[in-house]
Amino acid sequence: MAVPAKTLLIGGSGRMAQMLATRARERNLAVSAVDRPFAADVMKKETCGVTFALFCVPALVLKKVLRTVCPFLPKACIVADITSVKEMPVSVMEEVWEGPVVGTHPLFGPKPDDSGPLPVVLTPGKKATEGALLTTEEFFCSLGFQTFRCTPSRHDEAMANIQNLNFITTLAYFALLANREDLLPFLTPSFHRRMTAAKKMLTEDASMFSGLFEANPHSHEIVRRYRQILNVAASGDIEVLCQRARWWWKDGDRT
Repeated sequence: MAVPAKTLLIGGSGRMAQMLATRARERNLAVSAVDRPFAADVMKKETCGVTFALFCVPALVLKKVLRTVCPFLPKACIVADITSVKEMPVSVMEEVWEGPVVGTHPLFGPKPDDSGPLPVVLTPGKKATEGALLTTEEFFCSLGFQTFRCTPSRHDEAMANIQNLNFITTLAYFALLANREDLLPFLTPSFHRRMTAAKKMLTEDASMFSGLFEANPHSHEIVRRYRQILNVAASGDIEVLCQRARWWWKDGDRT
C-alpha cells in the first residue's frame, strides 16, 4: 500500500479536518486544505496533483460542496468523505464524481484518545477499485488509525443503533424532565454523571446529531424497536430486560 501522493482536505477549518491535517503533517504526508468560498484561483493551485480528496463537511451540504470543488479535481482523484452517515453521501458522491468514491467514517471526534484503537469505517462506492480502497486505508493507517470495511447500508444501520438511538433517547430523557425544579433536591451522583455526559451532545452538537438522525434511513425503525422495549418495561417485565442487557458483560467489560 502507498499513501496518497497529495491529499486535499475540503472543509479545512473544521475541527476534524484540522485534526487530520495536523496528524498528517506530523508524519510528513503531503496534505493541504481549502475552505469556503473556494475561489477559483485558490482551487486551481491547491488541487494540482491531488490524488485523494477528503470532504470534511456536513452531510447536508455535501452535494453543494462537491459540485463546487469536483470540477477542479484531477480525473483520477479518489473522492471520499468523513460524514457519520454513508448511504446518502456515497450516492451523492457517485452522482457528482465519475471516478472512484470511498465513504469513510472515523468513529471518534476531533480530540481522539490515543490510548486504544481508533477505528475508521470504509464504505466503498460501486466504482471504487481495490487500489482506491488500499490508498484510502493507507492514508488513515499512516495517521495511526485502524480501518475496516462494510457496505454503506450496514454502516448506517449500525450507526442508527449506536449513535442515533443514543442521541434520541438522551434527548427524550432530558426533555421529559425539563422544567421540573421540584426534582432538583433529589438529583443523585448517577444523574449528574449522565447530565455531564449529555451536555455537549444536547447543547453544542444538537443540530449536528439532529441532522444525522434525519439523514440516516434507519433512524425511525430503531426508534420503533426501542418503543417496543419500553412497552416491555411498562408491562412490568423488568427482569427480562435485565437478563438481556447483561449480554454486554457476559465476556467481561466490552469497553
